[in-house]
Order: sequence, then C-alpha cells, then structure tokens
Amino acid sequence: MTHQPRRFAIAFFAPFVALILLPSLVIAANRDRIEAFLTTTGFDVALESIALASGSAPQMLGIDPEGFGSDWTRLTEEVFDTEGMHETAVSILEETLSDDALNHAVDFYASDLGQRLVEAENASHMEEDDDVKQQQGQEIFAALVQAGSPRVESYKRMNAAIDSSGTSLRALQEIQVRFLLAASASGVIELQLSAEELRQMLKSNEAGMRQSLQLSGLAGAAYTYQAFSDTEVDDYVDALEHPLMQEVYELLNAIQYEIMAMRFEVLAARMAELHPAQDI
Repeated sequence: MTHQPRRFAIAFFAPFVALILLPSLVIAANRDRIEAFLTTTGFDVALESIALASGSAPQMLGIDPEGFGSDWTRLTEEVFDTEGMHETAVSILEETLSDDALNHAVDFYASDLGQRLVEAENASHMEEDDDVKQQQGQEIFAALVQAGSPRVESYKRMNAAIDSSGTSLRALQEIQVRFLLAASASGVIELQLSAEELRQMLKSNEAGMRQSLQLSGLAGAAYTYQAFSDTEVDDYVDALEHPLMQEVYELLNAIQYEIMAMRFEVLAARMAELHPAQDI
C-alpha cells in the first residue's frame, strides 16, 4: 500500500554553483575528448554529487524518508544512476561544446593550480553533510570580513563569474515547480495550486532566496578554497572571467540543472511506489 498524499511544504534545494544560459557553440568535440574533459575539469564528480540533492526531496513534500527504510535508499540509487547522468551529459556536450572552449578549459584545469582546484572542488562536491560545510564556510568568511581580507572581494567576483547572467535562482525555482507538479500528478501530494500560481508563490520569495544563494555561494567558496593563497584565488577568478571559460560554465551548469530537473521528476513519480517501513 502506498502512503497517503500530503499537502506540500515549500522548502529550498541546497544551493548549487549554477548558471542557465543556452550557448551558441557550433563546432562540437568528439566523445573521447569529452570524457577526458569531464575528468580533467572535475565535472564528472559534480554530476555524481547531484544524487546528494535527493535528500532535499522529502523535505519539500513534508515527508520523512526514514519512514520508508531501505526502500528510499534503493529508489534514490536507481533514479540518480551516475552512469545514466554521465551518459546524458556526454551526449549533450558532444553536440554543443566547441573545440575552442574545451581546449581553453582543459589547458587551465590541467595545470598544477587547476588540478589542485579540481581536487578541492571534488572533495567539496561529495561532502555529504552540507550543513557542516556551510557552517564552517560561514565562519571562515566572517573571519575574512573581520580581517579586511581582499579575498572577500575575490569570492564575490567568483560568484559573479559563475552566475554572470543571474539565472541560477530561476533555475532552482523551475526545478521545484517541475518536482512538485510531478509529485502531484503521481498522487504523492495534494497540490492545490496551478503551475502558474506555484511559480508566482516562489517568485514572491525571490529576495530572500537570492540572498540565501549569494551567502551560501560565498560560504561554499570560503570552505572549498581555504587552503589556497590569495594570489591563487585571484588567478582562478581571472580564469573564470575569461569569455571562453564563461561559455564552458554556461553550458555545464545548464546541463547539470536539466539533469537535476529530469531526475527529480522521475523521483517524484517513483515515490508513489514506496511503502512505509515496518518494525520487525
């Protein structure tokens, strides 16, 4: 027997470094080079980390995942299949990522500094306890502000470079809408709002969510890059601000968000299969 539908509870996904913008890239790279590109830049690990976001799904619906026992773990492993997400990303990149943008990104991330950055970013992506990471990052960033460190402005520039068109907020809102609508359609929740009404409700919370995303991004950067020097951080920011790197991030983040949205829609539909756990 499936669990009873519930009225939804609005909550927000843990922030992701994000950007949605459709690039106009013409000359596509081949599959082998795309695979090497994903490994060199660390985007393969970023894709795997999407599965960690599944923890926010029950909160959005007002459901306790522990009530489903091992069924919840099994379901999320099936839905957030890393091989499937990887294959989707490679297929899209084969058709859209230009040689110029690929070569530029690989040249930077294959450098000594680039590889150390990728190692730090991979570790941060796969940190399961985002609350601890955020708390430590906030403390580090507050200390930087108090000390008058130039790194404060560097991290602000980094956030701006990663989300240069300011579309991450709308992307997260759309993921929530698609997830809630899919959950309603599958009978997991009782949604009493239309898609447009839901979007308007989320829009009314934009100011607070935008500030939350900005602060989260700064805390995340402070945590992730704490072992790097001011000069190294500035060199990275300069690299991120390069037009070709902007193309790369626009495309990668658009792919990451679309995969996330599709997986959450599947998760919502599959949640109707779950059965409450029983004590033995």
